[in-house]
Amino acid sequence: MLTLVDWLIIVFFFAVLIVIGGVTSRRAGSSSKEFFLSGNAMPWWLLGISMCAATTSTNSANLFTEIIRKNGISGNWVWWAFLLTGMLTVFVYAKLWHRTGAKTDIEFYELRYSGKAAAFLRGFRALYLGVFFNTITSALVILGAIKIGVVMFDISPLAIILITAAVTVVYSALGGMRGIVIADFFQFAVVLIGSVAAAVFAVRLPQVNGVANLFSHPDIVPKLRFLPDFADTDLLVSVFIIPVAIQWWNVWYPGSEPGGGGYIAQRMLSAKNERQSVGASLFFNAVHYGLRPWPWYIVAFCSLLVFPDLDALRAAFPNVDARIMGHDLAYPAMLTLMPAGIAGLAVASLLGALLSTLACHLNWGSSYVVNDVYKRFVNPEATERQLVLVGRITTVCLMVLACLLAPFLESAKTAFDLVLQIGAGTGLLFLLRWFWWRINAFSEITAMAVSFCVAVFFQLVYPHLGGPPVAQWQRLVIGIIVTTVAWVGVTLLTRPVDDQTLFRFCTLIRAGGPGWKKIEARAAALGTPIAQSHEAWPVPSGLLCISLACCAVYAVMFAVGSGLYGYAVRSACLSGVAVIATITLFKVLSAKQSKEG
Repeated sequence: MLTLVDWLIIVFFFAVLIVIGGVTSRRAGSSSKEFFLSGNAMPWWLLGISMCAATTSTNSANLFTEIIRKNGISGNWVWWAFLLTGMLTVFVYAKLWHRTGAKTDIEFYELRYSGKAAAFLRGFRALYLGVFFNTITSALVILGAIKIGVVMFDISPLAIILITAAVTVVYSALGGMRGIVIADFFQFAVVLIGSVAAAVFAVRLPQVNGVANLFSHPDIVPKLRFLPDFADTDLLVSVFIIPVAIQWWNVWYPGSEPGGGGYIAQRMLSAKNERQSVGASLFFNAVHYGLRPWPWYIVAFCSLLVFPDLDALRAAFPNVDARIMGHDLAYPAMLTLMPAGIAGLAVASLLGALLSTLACHLNWGSSYVVNDVYKRFVNPEATERQLVLVGRITTVCLMVLACLLAPFLESAKTAFDLVLQIGAGTGLLFLLRWFWWRINAFSEITAMAVSFCVAVFFQLVYPHLGGPPVAQWQRLVIGIIVTTVAWVGVTLLTRPVDDQTLFRFCTLIRAGGPGWKKIEARAAALGTPIAQSHEAWPVPSGLLCISLACCAVYAVMFAVGSGLYGYAVRSACLSGVAVIATITLFKVLSAKQSKEG
C-alpha cells in the first residue's frame, strides 16, 4: 500500500500540472492558432520531448509487459518496425508538412484535393479520427489507468475514471497546446525517473536477486533474443517478417502514421521552421525507440519471476475483475512491491504517461472538430474567442466519451491489434499522395471505408461463420491486399484532381519527383511553371539518411540490451556502430544543408 510520502509525491505532481494549466491559460485563449499550435513558436527539443511524452502512456508499460511475457523481447518488433516509418517522416515528410502551413493535418485534404469530395473527406476524416479513433485510443489509455488503480489503490474503476478525467481536462482545456507541451516536459522527466527507479528496485527483489541472476535465469533466457526463433514460423512471421516487410509502410497507426500525421504532425506544424520540425522528429524517434522502453522491459522480465503466470496474478489480486485480468496487469502488480517513496514516484511516472497522452489526444481531436468541422462547415465566420471556446467544450466531450468506453475494453494487445487492422492497407496511399498526382479524394475515401469494413468483418462477422482460425498477421495481410487493390482501382477509374489545385499544391510543398512530371509539364505549357526548391525531390537523399538513422537507433537499442544481459563486447561493438552511423548521418545532413544554401 502507498504511504504518506507516496501520496505527497502524487499530490505534488497533480499540483504542478494544474499550475501549468493556469499559468498558460490566458495566452492559450488568445487565438485558435495559439490554443492548437502554440503560435508556431516551439523549439525542436521541447517538441521532441512532447512527442515522446504523447506516445508514452500507461498502456505502453502494460503493453510491453504483455508482449514480453507472451513472446519475449523480440515480440516488440510489432512496434519496433515503426522506427522505419518515423525516420521516413523525419527525412522526407516533416519538411513537406511544415510547408503546408495548415493548422491540422486534416486541412491537407482541401490543399491536395478539390471539390465536394475533398470537403466531405476533410469533414468525415476529422470526425472519424478526431472523435471515433481518438475515443478508442484515449479509452485504451484509461484502461491502463484502471488496471493500475485497481491493483495499487484497490479503488473502483469509476473512481479512477473520474479522477483521471478531472485532472486531464483541467490542464489541457485551460492551457491548450502550449500548456500541454510545457507539461509534457515535466511529465516526461518524471516518467524517466520513475521508470528507472522502478527497474532498479525490481531487480533487487528477493525473487529476482540482481541483474545477473535475472538475465541468466532459465525462465528468462529464452525470452532475451532480439530476433524471434526462426524455428517458430508462426511467431517469426507475425512479430518480425510482417512488421518489417509490410506493416511499417502500409499500416496506419496513431503516432506512427506512414508519412506522418495526427498528433505528430500537429507538433511538426507547431515548430518555428522546417529545420526545427525535422529536429523534433529525429530527437523523438531516437529516444522513443532507443532509450525510453528499457526500464519497462526490465520490470517486465522481473515480473516473470515474481508472477510467473496468470494464476499467480489471480492469487495475488483476488479482488480484481476477472474480465480485465491479463498479462498486462503484471506491470502495476510489480509496483505494489516497491518501497515507500519509490512507489509514489513510480505511480507519478505512470500518471505522467497517462495524462500526457490523454491531453495530447484531447487537444489533437478537438483541433479537428474546431478547425475542420466547426469553422469549415458550421460557422466559417467564427471569432477566435468562439473557436477557443468550442475547442475547450470539445475537449470535455471527448474525455466523457473515452471514459464511457474504457470499462468495456479488456486487453492492451487486443486493442493494439484492432487499431492496426483498421489501418491496414492505407499506409501506401498516405506515402504516395504527396508524390503521385493521380491520387484523389475518392482514393482516400475508398481506403478508409474498405479497411474499416475488413476490420469489422474479422472482428464481428468471421467468428460466427464457422471457418478455420485466421491468425492476426493473416488478417493484416488480407486487409492490406484488399484495401490496396480497392483504392488503386478507384484511383485509376475516377477523375483526377483539377489542374489548378495540383499546380497550387506543387508550388506550395515543392515535393518534385517523377510523380509530378506530367503536372509540371502542364503548368509550363500554360505559362505558369512550378517553382522548385534546391532539393526538388527529397526521397533519394532521404533514403540514405533513413538508413543511417535507423542503423544508429537500432544499434543503441540493442547495445543497451546487450549491456544489461552482460555481453560487454557485443554492447561495445553495437555502440561503435551507433556512433559511426550517427557521425555519418550528421555529415550527410550538413552537406545537404550547405548544398541547399
